[in-house]
Amino acid sequence: MKHTCKIRLMMASAALLTLTGPAFALDGADMMKKLNAAMSANGSSLLFDKADADGDVVTVTGVKLQVSGKGGEKIDIGEVTFEGVEESDGGGYYAETVSFPDVNVSQDGTSLSAKDISIGGLSIPGNPAGATINDLLLYETAGTGPISVNVKGKDVFTAESTEANLTRQENDAGFDFDATLAGLKADLSDVEDAKAKEAIEKLGLTKLDGEVTMNGSWELESGNLALEKYALDFKNVGRLNIAMDFSGYTLQFMKSLQEATKAIEANPNKAEANQAFQLSMLGLMQQLTFNSASIRFDDASITKKALDYAGSQQGVTGDQLAQSLKALVPIMMAQLNVPELQNQVSAAINTYLDGPKSLTITAQPEKPVPFPMIMGAAMGAPNTIPSVLGVKVTAND
Repeated sequence: MKHTCKIRLMMASAALLTLTGPAFALDGADMMKKLNAAMSANGSSLLFDKADADGDVVTVTGVKLQVSGKGGEKIDIGEVTFEGVEESDGGGYYAETVSFPDVNVSQDGTSLSAKDISIGGLSIPGNPAGATINDLLLYETAGTGPISVNVKGKDVFTAESTEANLTRQENDAGFDFDATLAGLKADLSDVEDAKAKEAIEKLGLTKLDGEVTMNGSWELESGNLALEKYALDFKNVGRLNIAMDFSGYTLQFMKSLQEATKAIEANPNKAEANQAFQLSMLGLMQQLTFNSASIRFDDASITKKALDYAGSQQGVTGDQLAQSLKALVPIMMAQLNVPELQNQVSAAINTYLDGPKSLTITAQPEKPVPFPMIMGAAMGAPNTIPSVLGVKVTAND
């Protein structure tokens, strides 16, 4: 009797597992289908051979990426592994990590390699056509290990690592983002053009060593996109930082831009497609508002080298060229008919050339300026743009 009960219990358990198993099994093919749908919003598409699920791991083989604008050309990626995969609300998927094979491609004596490529916290939407934050293809972290570009057996560009982070703000109000390209090195010693090679050597640019960093935020409701820092910083050259802030870049704006981009790619008549795209962009630009922008350069010895080199080409010293520039700038600025800006630029250039430290151009209007107003000023009275945008030029501050 006990033996019969045990058999019945085992059979019931097996039947229960059989019935419930498929409900909890991951569908790798469905995940890739939805990933492809999300990527197609930007004009790219994915192809693959198989997507095998084993527990919470999905291994996808034969992955190929077709990038927008490549004319049908496909990039072989190979095997991609998604780990910690689970279904999310709305029919989407979430993967804790996505690992890619190392890249090592060569063509015509040039090779590119990239190692340790990965994505963390990948969210794949169930409905990429939706209009909420959960309908976006998102990641939490992304990065690589060493990257190198080799030409004829010599590394001309290397980077120690790349890293990008995307963090949701409280109540899903938007995102904070940052990225770093660290340990960047470039070797320009083998430039073939004689004149360019001479300039590179005189300016001390044969070997470049630096990094690129950026950070900012995006608020979804207002569409406020603030790029607080986009900095290129190189030793013995200087640091160039660009910042900008504008509003109106909402989810709907982004999707309209994606649709316009897809339309131009799909239209075989490129002249007609370009015209339609320009009209679409003109309409979309009406929705944007300019808040502020700035460009700042902090010198690290490149200015004096540039003056000395440019002066040598004209048979004068760097100091003599600097004095000539001081006299020439007001004459050039006078042609723009912007007296206030002319005085600012002249004063800033004089200060900078006397002792190069920093040069900054800012645009900070008293109130945000709609893009249509800027375009109107550009077409009707270009000399009013500096006052409309609140442009200022300063040096060594």
